[in-house]
Amino acid sequence: MEGSQLQSQNENENGKLFIIGIGPGSVEQLTVRARDVILNSDYIVGNGTYLDQMESLLGEQEIIRSAMGKEVDRAKKAVNLAKENKVVSMISGGDANVYGMAGLVLEVAEHEDLDVDVEVLPGVTAITAGASVLGAPIVNDFSVISLSDLLTPWEVIEKRLDAAASADFVISLYNPKSRQRHSNFSRAIEIIKKHKDGSVPVGLVKNALRGESQDYIVTTLEDVLDYNDWVDMSTMIIVCNADSRIWKSEKGEKIITPRGYQRKYDY
Repeated sequence: MEGSQLQSQNENENGKLFIIGIGPGSVEQLTVRARDVILNSDYIVGNGTYLDQMESLLGEQEIIRSAMGKEVDRAKKAVNLAKENKVVSMISGGDANVYGMAGLVLEVAEHEDLDVDVEVLPGVTAITAGASVLGAPIVNDFSVISLSDLLTPWEVIEKRLDAAASADFVISLYNPKSRQRHSNFSRAIEIIKKHKDGSVPVGLVKNALRGESQDYIVTTLEDVLDYNDWVDMSTMIIVCNADSRIWKSEKGEKIITPRGYQRKYDY
């Protein structure tokens, strides 16, 4: 959106609420539209960690930052500011629809009967960022499952893991471990092992597309728990399917999950 368009909204006293996925955490990974909206908003609301990642774009906007666990407060603040005819950007890591702020903000907006426009802007997700580092692990059908049981009961997570593994989906695991949750990752791997062979490739990516802090490991389902201590909340795991393979070259290891072209074409 051009700055003049946002300015005209202010002049006409029409607020607008944007929910913006900022991707992996660098300005270079933002969409052009997300960048323009951030630059021309009246207020920027977000977790302090994500706001720090956007620091170069923050200037004349009013900045409202809070910590992890204050998501409801942030959503309410953003909605209330939009009610006051302000142009507000709610910042969400990755994509706001993938374990992000879009659902909560829209729930609050619905509850408050918000009568201004709300627009969700997509961002690069952790799974697509991590997959790009690993090569091509998610080219065929895949599922995304969070191992955080703060908002979803662990019994439900177990059922989803079992179903996805039994259908041989490529499985991306979000939020594998935290200071309070030490065992969920290993429990998830044990469930997946009931249905997948130990030779299935597994990729672990830490801080995907975040510059020098990025790191990754290519291993197998049989050996992945050898890296249990390496896994943290910044790690995204991709457990592949029976067709996936590890490509070892002079440039390193990559994972390939065939789309199926090999069944129809010679190449």
